[in-house]
Amino acid sequence: MKISEFSQAMKAQIAQVIQGQDEVIEQLLACLLAGGHALLEGVPGVAKTLLARTLAYLSGCRFKRIQFTPDLMPADITGTNIFDSRTAEFSLRRGPIFSQILLADEVNRTPPKTQSALLQAMEERQVTIDGTDYPLEGVFFVIATQNPIEYEGTYPLPEAQLDRFMMKILIGYPSAEEEERILRSHDAGFDPHDLAQASLHPLVNQEELAALQARAGEVRVEDGIFQYIVEILRQTRQAYAVSLGASPRAGVALLKGSKALAALRGRDFVLPDEVKELVLPVLRHRLILKPEAELEGITPDQALQTIIDAIPVPR
Repeated sequence: MKISEFSQAMKAQIAQVIQGQDEVIEQLLACLLAGGHALLEGVPGVAKTLLARTLAYLSGCRFKRIQFTPDLMPADITGTNIFDSRTAEFSLRRGPIFSQILLADEVNRTPPKTQSALLQAMEERQVTIDGTDYPLEGVFFVIATQNPIEYEGTYPLPEAQLDRFMMKILIGYPSAEEEERILRSHDAGFDPHDLAQASLHPLVNQEELAALQARAGEVRVEDGIFQYIVEILRQTRQAYAVSLGASPRAGVALLKGSKALAALRGRDFVLPDEVKELVLPVLRHRLILKPEAELEGITPDQALQTIIDAIPVPR
């Protein structure tokens, strides 16, 4: 299957369950193909969990969900060794981290020690249990969610840990027409807990998905695109409103995401448009603004948009 065919089929199937959110879906697919991880931010009830479940189902991947709570322990994520009295030996009881697509729901509601267990696996693609390393093989895609309006009892992710996410994707409310379609589908009997009832079926398996990821990495990048990305990164470090700009890792994420987005659109080369469209989701969570800029009401997205507008687009 071509990547463009995969993209069209995924969007068509997801549209049967999720109304609207086309930009969010495309960014999430690009993040998946680029081999990164995504942080979804949106108020409760905008289908963050449903989107993750649908994506995993269509990808033919093993899906696990962890509800992050203040009392969640690292072993609840990674697993632990259990003593078997019959054999007098310890055996590993694997945790939900051993999956292909993992939904970390409300990741900012658990203490840093537990967050770090997840983030180590995201960065190193392995889990350490009682001093032994267990690799996470094949496709491994983490979709974490957080609520932007409730901060009581939360443990915000530090900047170094936020940097583990390739993209921070914002999910807003649907339009009036999309919201009406949501109501009509539920009135007609749609059950979000039964995806098979919605006539969905897996489009690929994890081996085929891994092959698509490898193919997305083969998309060509011209010299002008490399220079464009470097200039964006350098301008974030010099901008008036920013005290800490984007790192080289952010540049790699922007490059890989742009290549995946180009592949989803059926091209084997990157256009400046792909880079521009991914600057916000890839960089917004990596910037630290100056206190005076925050007092002026400047947001990371506004600071990034000012930078993008000032840089000439390569031909």
